[in-house]
Amino acid sequence: MKTDRFQAFSDGIFAILITILVLEFHIPDYRTGHLLAALLAQWPLILSYVFSYFYVGTLWLFHHDYFNMLQRIDRNVNMLNLLMLFSITLLDYPMSLVADALTTGNRQDMQTAFIAYDLIALFISATFYFMYAYLHHHQELKKPGISMAFYATIKFDPVRSVTIYGLAILATFWSVWLGAILLAGGIIFHFFAYLRMSRQLEQAKGDMD
Repeated sequence: MKTDRFQAFSDGIFAILITILVLEFHIPDYRTGHLLAALLAQWPLILSYVFSYFYVGTLWLFHHDYFNMLQRIDRNVNMLNLLMLFSITLLDYPMSLVADALTTGNRQDMQTAFIAYDLIALFISATFYFMYAYLHHHQELKKPGISMAFYATIKFDPVRSVTIYGLAILATFWSVWLGAILLAGGIIFHFFAYLRMSRQLEQAKGDMD
């Protein structure tokens, strides 16, 4: 299969997911003259949405750029991609859990919500690792000129993020806020990993010219 339909389907899933994220916003209940206070009380939802949107956007950038280096895909890539997309579509649920738990302020609920988010994020990173590993062993799917050095540069990024989210889970049992910081750090790590991968791809394309 060529990559056009593959990319179009994946882009559609990402677009739907981002739409679903924003649908979590609702007009709050408020008394006349107190709308501002009601809006400010929604800060947990706004914060969790911003991080989730940033996370999904970064994953889409990864997906778009990484799969642009392929000249064709096979059945196994399609199946791994479906698993990857499935993991990403789960993000809306823990986002809602985190927003609700932060609103109530209950420590036990916040622990549960953050750990749920960590587990989904860990699952997402694991699916990226499986995809990286498969494509590394099937170089015939890649465009000519993409060297083994490119994979060597990025292959441990999913492992690093899995480690960060694993540490976040452990830290959350001791300190909710330390766990939250590690969770946020894992999401930010993806963005910098994407920038590095993008530079490597540009360099590989330059070597092909």
